Amino acid sequence: MSNSPGDEKVGAAVTLGLLAAWALHDAEELATVPGWWRRELPALRERFPTVPEAVWRRAGSVEGREFAVAVGAMAAVVAAASAAGRLTGGRSAVYRTALDAFGLHGLVHLAQAGLVRGYTPGSATSSLVVVPFTLWARHRLRRAGVLRPTRPRDLAVGLGLAGVATVGAHAVGRWLTGVTSARRR
Repeated sequence: MSNSPGDEKVGAAVTLGLLAAWALHDAEELATVPGWWRRELPALRERFPTVPEAVWRRAGSVEGREFAVAVGAMAAVVAAASAAGRLTGGRSAVYRTALDAFGLHGLVHLAQAGLVRGYTPGSATSSLVVVPFTLWARHRLRRAGVLRPTRPRDLAVGLGLAGVATVGAHAVGRWLTGVTSARRR
């Protein structure tokens, strides 16, 4: 058995592990986001006065149900990317871009925590799960000969995917919870 690049197989821990790591991370967010925003919003407004008021109003108006639906919508995206990775042995561009997006998302959480000089939802699992898993999975993909060196374009596409998927998931959450709220009236 050889240990040269390309000889190692990419297993489920690398590909489906993305979904598992994401689930751990988003469990932290589900548990902490609504209460954290309620507690921290006044102090954040005061500390960052240049942020437009519309941003603070929108952030403060996301209810727990809407956020949970958005997390469910994102679960579908991550599950599809993980499955694509599994089916292609990690060669799927969708999977690799989602993996990059996940890792970059974790770095954004850590930057947010640094900016507020304290805990922000998602920052605990970003440092313990998201970033370490992403680095480990990328290392395994490189050893298997599946991943080429990262280019700035790859990072931009990963950040773009994370942004678009997040906005889309929240739009789905807002739409679905708005639809169900309207039905109850």
